[in-house]
This record gives sequence, C-alpha cells and structure tokens, in this order.
Amino acid sequence: MGVVYRAYDELLHRDVAVKVVNKGAGPDLTPRGNLLNEARASSSLGHPNICTIHEVGETEGEFFIVMELVKGKSLREIRGDTGLSPESVLRYGVQLSSALARAHDHGIVHRDLKSANVVITLEGMVKVLDFGLAKRMEGGVLEGPTRSFAGVQETSGVSGTLPYMAPEILRGEPADYRSDLWALGVVLYEAACRRPPFTGQTGFEISSTIMREPPAPLGPPVPPGLWAVIQRCLTKEPLQRYQRASEIQAALEAVQSAAIVSSPPSPDASQPTLMLHSVRHVHVRKGDVLLLVGTTKGAFILRSNRQRKRWEVGGPYFHGHAVYALAYDARAGRRRIWAADLPLW
Repeated sequence: MGVVYRAYDELLHRDVAVKVVNKGAGPDLTPRGNLLNEARASSSLGHPNICTIHEVGETEGEFFIVMELVKGKSLREIRGDTGLSPESVLRYGVQLSSALARAHDHGIVHRDLKSANVVITLEGMVKVLDFGLAKRMEGGVLEGPTRSFAGVQETSGVSGTLPYMAPEILRGEPADYRSDLWALGVVLYEAACRRPPFTGQTGFEISSTIMREPPAPLGPPVPPGLWAVIQRCLTKEPLQRYQRASEIQAALEAVQSAAIVSSPPSPDASQPTLMLHSVRHVHVRKGDVLLLVGTTKGAFILRSNRQRKRWEVGGPYFHGHAVYALAYDARAGRRRIWAADLPLW
C-alpha cells in the first residue's frame, strides 16, 4: 500500500513519521481512502495513548500523512518467548483500554487492533497506531475501508486480521465496539503468555477455533483477576462481554490495586531477582547528580547538575516490576542500572 518515512519538520524542529501511498498501489483509490480514514479517525481523538496526526496533504499526486514519530517497539516484539509479567500486562492493558474508550466515546471503532499495532515507547507508554480500518458508528464507514482476511485483500466482506477477529465478524455481522473489546482480549492474552488464544494450520481452522473453542486457561503467574478480565473479553456472544472499554479499564485497575496493597513476599521466602537495563540514552556528565527511585511499577532516574535547581526524569524502567533496590553502573561507559525485585537486606 505504501511506505513510512522518518522525516524532520524544519518549521517546528522535530522528528516526525510520514506515511505515503504508493502511486501504483492499485487500480482504485482504496489505499488513499484508507490513509484518509486513518488521518480523520486519529486526528479527532487527541489521546496520549493514540498516535497524533500533525498534517495531511498531497504533492505531485502522492497522498501523505505527517504524524507523531513513536520511538519504541511493538507489543508483539517486546512480549518475548514467554510473555510479559502480569504487572506489565496490567499496565499496558489499562492504557490500551483507555485509548479504546476515547475512540468509542467519539463513535469510532478501530477494527484492526492487534499486538503489531500497539507500540510501547521508551518511556513505557502505549501508543495505538493504524486507524486505517476505523469506522464511524453513526455515519457508516468513513471512506473505502480495506476488506482483508488474515492481512490479505479479498472481497469476503470482513475487515481486520484473522486471529483478532471476533466471532460475530466471521458470521458476517458488522463490527461494533464489542468487536474491539474482543481484539483487546486477544492482545492481553498474547501479552501474558506469548501464544494467541486461537490457533490453527489454516485460516479455516483458526476461524473454526474462534467460533467454537474456548481459549486455553492461563494459570500462574497470571493472577485470577487478570484471567477473569481476559475471559470476559473473549466471550463468544457480544452481549456477554464487557460493553464498554471503560469497564475493562476499571476492572484492570482494580486488579492492579489488589496487587499493590497485598503484602510483598518475605525476603526469607525467596531470593531477590537482579535485573539489568541499559540507559545509554540518559546523558550523564561528570559532576551530575543522579537520584534513583524505585516504585511498585518500575524505576525512574532523576538527573540534575550540581545546583539541583531543575531535574530531568527518565523512566519508567523495568515496567510493571516492583523495584526495591537500584544501582547505577557506568563501568566501561556502558551506562546501565541494576535493580532487585526484593529487599537486599
């Protein structure tokens, strides 16, 4: 369909991303329409967890969108081989559901929420990308949505990416807010254990599993409260799911609060886990003052000069982990921090 460039805004002196549609993308204007959909949907939302649109334009027959440059990795990339910690899943899930709540409040259904469309910034903030399939509930489709099946354009009448499609979409029913909530459940499930909840060797097998099979249960270390939220998102019938993204956000925040107020493990019961994180992007100069702060959700670095009149804050690092001890390591110029998830004394 097109390509995304990293560019520099010479007027406002900032790095941006520029998405451009290929001139030979197809015989019709569908790719251009998709890009316009994305611009209209995203620019109307104004939410910290949704990628910001700066400008839309056309030059020499090429249509483009200038948007916020999001530095980070997709949720699909960072979940690793074993999945994320429950604390991280909760942290990102709260932000994701907040972004969907804003979109739904504006009458917009994303319709292609997936792990690859969720980027985690260097500061640990969720950014939802790609509203190219977005649909307004009040007035129908914005303009020419793609009709894709497992990421390939077809004429099947369904939109999205197959492993994240809700059963009602596969039955030929229109997508609504609850279809996004199903996709959020799939994203949270994948984040917690790395594998998708519904699998198969072919598209037909995946579709059959989505329509008929329950997801495999998630045991420890996934807490029962988080599993209950994911289960309800993945209920086959839309009426039995959460009805609003704000309900999911409240449920995840309740699970978070329960984890925070619970007593931390005794240091005698287990040995602390040491964790390492590079902070090469933190520009520490000779004579600077560093303040390392550990919390139940991660670690922060505060840096200032000798006068200590102004502090720069970096983090959170070790997202979602309780941090009880911290040390800055500048040996050999590597600039990194060590952390422990239990007291060291």
